Amino acid sequence: MALSVDRSVRPEISTAYARLEEKILERDQKGASDIFYDLVRAQVPLAELVGQIVRIHAPYTHVPYHQRLDDGVPRFVNNDHCLLSSRATLDLVPRMPPELAFLPVAQTIWYLPTGLDPWNQLLGKMPGHYVRLYEIKFEGKPPLPEVHWPDQTPLAIDGTWPERLNTWLTLVQRGEVINAYRVFLGLWEAAVTDPDRRTALLAQLVFAGLIDVQDRVFHNRSYTTGHKSYRARATVALARMVGWENAHSVLYAGVPDIAVGPRWYSTYEMGCLVIQNLLDNRDRELLENDAPLTPVESLALQQAILSGQEPAFIDLIVALLKAGRGHRQIIDTIQLASAQLIIETGDVNGYSMPQHSYEYCNTVRWFFDTFQHPHRLKLLFVAAAFVTRAAHHQKHTPDNNPVKIAPPKGSDALTSSEVLTRLDSALDGLRAFEAMDWVAAYLHGDHDRAPLLQTLAVGAAKAGNDPHNQELGICLLDDYGHSTAAERDRLLYASAKHTAGHRKYGSHLDAWRRYADAFGLARS
Repeated sequence: MALSVDRSVRPEISTAYARLEEKILERDQKGASDIFYDLVRAQVPLAELVGQIVRIHAPYTHVPYHQRLDDGVPRFVNNDHCLLSSRATLDLVPRMPPELAFLPVAQTIWYLPTGLDPWNQLLGKMPGHYVRLYEIKFEGKPPLPEVHWPDQTPLAIDGTWPERLNTWLTLVQRGEVINAYRVFLGLWEAAVTDPDRRTALLAQLVFAGLIDVQDRVFHNRSYTTGHKSYRARATVALARMVGWENAHSVLYAGVPDIAVGPRWYSTYEMGCLVIQNLLDNRDRELLENDAPLTPVESLALQQAILSGQEPAFIDLIVALLKAGRGHRQIIDTIQLASAQLIIETGDVNGYSMPQHSYEYCNTVRWFFDTFQHPHRLKLLFVAAAFVTRAAHHQKHTPDNNPVKIAPPKGSDALTSSEVLTRLDSALDGLRAFEAMDWVAAYLHGDHDRAPLLQTLAVGAAKAGNDPHNQELGICLLDDYGHSTAAERDRLLYASAKHTAGHRKYGSHLDAWRRYADAFGLARS
C-alpha cells in the first residue's frame, strides 16, 4: 500500500480532514472511520495523516489535574492514549504486511472519539473511555469537549542554553503549566533549526517525564505510572515524523501536561543520593561501562527485584556498576524481571502495574539509546524501584502465580505456518496462556523469527478499543530487537501474554473487522 499522495486531490483531502474532525468531536466512531478509509484509499502519506490526527485531538486530551477528590475519595484521570497510540503506529507500521499498513492508525481513529476531555468524563458530562472504566452513566447528546489548557505563544528567556533548560524544568517542578509551556515554545523557536540545541531540549523534555514516578502502587488507583515520559517520548517521535518545523500541534498535545500535577520526584531523588553517596558522583565515568552481566548476576538482580525489598536491588546495581557492568546491560536485565510480571499475571484486570513498569523500562532503554543526558544513569534506580513495587503489588494481589510454558502436545508435527495460525487464533480469542505455549512451540522449532514477530505485531494491532495497549505489545517486540540479555525470548512470551490477556473494552476486534471489510480482506 503506497504512502505517496496524488497532489491533485489536495482540496478534497483538506475537506476530508475537516469532516474527520467534525465526526471525532461528535463522538462518531463509525463516521470517523469511514472518512479515514477514504483517506487511505486516496494514498495520503502516513506522516500527514498522523499529523492531522494529533492536530484534531491536541486541545482536548489535557486535564487540569491528574487526580480528583470526589467526596473525599481520590480518582485518577489521564488520557494520553490518543497520542501514545499515534506513536505506536510508527513502530507497528513497518511490522505490518502491506495490506495492514494502516490498521494501527485505524485503531487510533476508532479510539479518538472516546478519548476526548477525560476530566468531564469523570463528572458524567461526557461519554468515553473513563465513563466505561468507572461505569458512569451518560445520557443525551454529548457536548463539545472542553479545552482545559489553551494553546500559547512563545516566551523568550535569558541565560545560557543549559540555564534556560533548567529554568524550564524548574517551572515544570513548580506546576506552572502555562509559563512552562510558553518557555518551552520559546526554547523551541531558538532550537528548531539547531540540531544540538534541539536534541538537548527534547532530552530535557523526556527526562522531566522520566523522573516523575510515584512511591507506592499497592492499594492505589491514583498513579503517575511513568505516563509523562511516554507522552514526552511520543512528542519527540511524532515531531520528528511530521517535521520539526511543522510540529506545533504535537508540542501542544505533549508538552503542557508535563507540568500538570500531581508530581512525584522522590524516587528519582533516591537515585541521585545513591549516585552521590555510594558511587561518588561518578555518573559520567560509569556511563562508559559496557561489560555484560554474568548469568549469576542477571539472576540475582532479577530475584532482588521480583522477591526482595529496598535496598536489595540498590546494592546490587551499585555493585554491578562498580564491577564495570554497563547501564545498557543492566536495564535489559530489569526488563526481564518486568516481563516476568506480565507472564505471571492471572486476572484480566491485573495488568496495570506490570504493563506500566514494563513500558517505563522500555522508555528508559530508548532514552539511553537516543540521548546523552548527563543524569540518565540515575534512572536505572528509578526503573528498578518501579518494577520492585510492581512485583510487590502483584505478590499481594490474588491470581498472580508462576506459569509453566510448554509447546502444546503434537505441535512438533506442525509446520511453522500452522503454528503461527494457532498463535494468531489464541491472540484473537484472548487465550493468553495458550498464546504463550504457541510462542514456545515456534521457538522450539527453531524457525525464522521474523514471521513470529510479525504475527505478534499484527495481533497487537488487531486488539483495539484502547490502542495504548497495542503499544505495550510493540514495546516488548521493540526491546527484543535491541536487548543484550541472553534470556530475551521472555519478551516474546510477555508480548503474546499481554496482547491476549489485558483488559479489553467492548468488542476488541471491532475496528479490525471494519478495516478488513472496508478493504476486502479476510478476517476472523
